[in-house]
Amino acid sequence: MKKIVTLFLVVLGIMMLATPVLAQPQTAEAAAASAVGYRYIAAGIGFAIAVFGGAIGQSRVAAAACEGAARNPGASGKIQVMMILGLALIESLVLFALLVVFAGIK
Repeated sequence: MKKIVTLFLVVLGIMMLATPVLAQPQTAEAAAASAVGYRYIAAGIGFAIAVFGGAIGQSRVAAAACEGAARNPGASGKIQVMMILGLALIESLVLFALLVVFAGIK
C-alpha cells in the first residue's frame, strides 16, 4: 500500500511540474493585470499577518496586566496605565501596517 501511495504522489508531482508546458504566452496587458492582482493578494496577506500579530500582542498584554493586578492589587492603577499605553502602541503598529498596504498598492 505504501508503494502505491508513493507512486501516486510521484505521478502527481510530475503532472504538477508539467503544467506550465501547456500554458499560453501572456500578452503585455495580461501580464500587467496579473501583476496588479498579485499586489492586492500580497497586500491582503501582509495585512492579515500584521493584524494577527497585533491581536496576539494585545491578548498577551491584557493577560499580563490581569495577572499583575491580581498579584498586587495596590499597583493596579499603574498597571492599567501601562497596559493602555501598550495597547495604543500595538494598535498604532497595525494602523501603520494598513497605511503601508495602501501605499504599496498604488
